[in-house]
Amino acid sequence: MSTELPRVDVAVVGGGVIGLAAAWRARQRGLEVAVLEREAGLGTGASRAAAGMLAPVAEADLNERDLLLANLESARRWPAFAAELADVTGIDVGYRACGTLLVARDRDEAEHVERERDARERLGLRVERMLGSAARRIEPALAPSLRLAVELPDDHAVEPLRVVAALAEACVRAGVHVRTGVEVNPDLSTIPAERVVIAAGAWSGALGDVPVRPVKGQSLRLRDPSGPGLCDHVLRFEGGYLVPRGDGRYYLGATVEERGFDTAITALGVYELLREASEILPGILELEIEEALTGFRPGTPDNAPVIGVDPRDERIVWATGHYRNGILLCPVTADLVAAALTGEASEHAGLRPDRFATAPQEAATP
Repeated sequence: MSTELPRVDVAVVGGGVIGLAAAWRARQRGLEVAVLEREAGLGTGASRAAAGMLAPVAEADLNERDLLLANLESARRWPAFAAELADVTGIDVGYRACGTLLVARDRDEAEHVERERDARERLGLRVERMLGSAARRIEPALAPSLRLAVELPDDHAVEPLRVVAALAEACVRAGVHVRTGVEVNPDLSTIPAERVVIAAGAWSGALGDVPVRPVKGQSLRLRDPSGPGLCDHVLRFEGGYLVPRGDGRYYLGATVEERGFDTAITALGVYELLREASEILPGILELEIEEALTGFRPGTPDNAPVIGVDPRDERIVWATGHYRNGILLCPVTADLVAAALTGEASEHAGLRPDRFATAPQEAATP
């Protein structure tokens, strides 16, 4: 590897949105930075398969306050982050302040949606309950049988493929060394860098002691040949979500499967996504399928990300385990990694990797 890369201050392992954003921010701090990506192209893992939802309210968890605060902070940063990328690269990342509707088809789902609304109100988050008839006034293509909806006006979306393109261009313009097709082995001492940032998504667990597992998700990219108009809000429902891109393209996702690195796209997975979505938005069955894809969310035992200096090796900084919130947490993660690399205090201590550290075993008595 030393013949492919000059010695740098920081090597970032992983060329998805998290790794690229961290590399860009570190370079802005004056560090010499390289990105090492094992695939032939950048952003070909979870970033490529991501829906792009910026959903701190929908994803709010009463039991994970540190994650909630980080999600909310990152969502607030996204407009400025998107504008900065556009200014630096000329690439529009597709940020849409579209809002989200959490919808229910029957009484059981309505009771669940009511509980979700109540929990978010108790957290002080903006939510608005509406009957199915009111929801259809703002989204006329919704099914007439829709029972209830909750509007989440602060949950928006971006287009991950555009984010990858913008971050890659920003890194190149900033002078980051980008190397693709580089397989990093678990012996990180072979990397010619003072510090190593592990941002390898679901593959991160093979590079250290932080427990990261792949959580498979099947999804579809759809297109309306007649153009935009089927729906404008992100729709979340039991069994999936639909993310409009604003130009007649839609993302329908996603299954949640604990099947390791199984890349198979199954008839059952696609069928269930389309069935659930068509009961909410019947017109979806008229759309064309552009692509069926599989991605792997990087999950941890508590499904919260791991961001910060490794408690066993200060040379290593972790930026992984974002599970369903990698795109959302991109701005905050990049800043936290840059802060860790420059010795600044962490803003979100509850996300540090030392929460998974185990106490060393005592030496056995002879």
